[in-house]
Amino acid sequence: MIHISVQQFAIDIAAEMTRAEAAGAGAVATFTGLVRADDGVGTLELEHYPGATEAALLKVAEGAIERWSLSAAIIVHRVGPMHPGERIVFVAATAAHRGAALEACAYLIDRLKTDAPFWKRETRGAEASWVEARDGDHAAAARWDNSSR
Repeated sequence: MIHISVQQFAIDIAAEMTRAEAAGAGAVATFTGLVRADDGVGTLELEHYPGATEAALLKVAEGAIERWSLSAAIIVHRVGPMHPGERIVFVAATAAHRGAALEACAYLIDRLKTDAPFWKRETRGAEASWVEARDGDHAAAARWDNSSR
């Protein structure tokens, strides 16, 4: 089972955990990302390319399902304006065993950070600036390219 959502409303962790657990496997690994207040960020705004973003996230989820024989891959990502402490992303991987679930969860977040078309703008006081992906994000995603699992 794959569930992808790009939404402007808050992420309901309980509902997403219920969805993940309903896949009926022995392990569920999750990651929840929060908006950070780095260097005085007051607002983070995410934009996306409807259709293309969901397709990219679907491809990431399909890759995880195939690679780790998952029973479920879930990706929920917020767009629009958000404030420090709000949930920006939730991913879950459901597998027969914890090792596969944990690896797949890391893969899901690492790959979506660079593979899905999202644009970030941070506002600090009266100044706003667009944010590029960090070198660390690219390195984290690249480690899966040559990994045989």
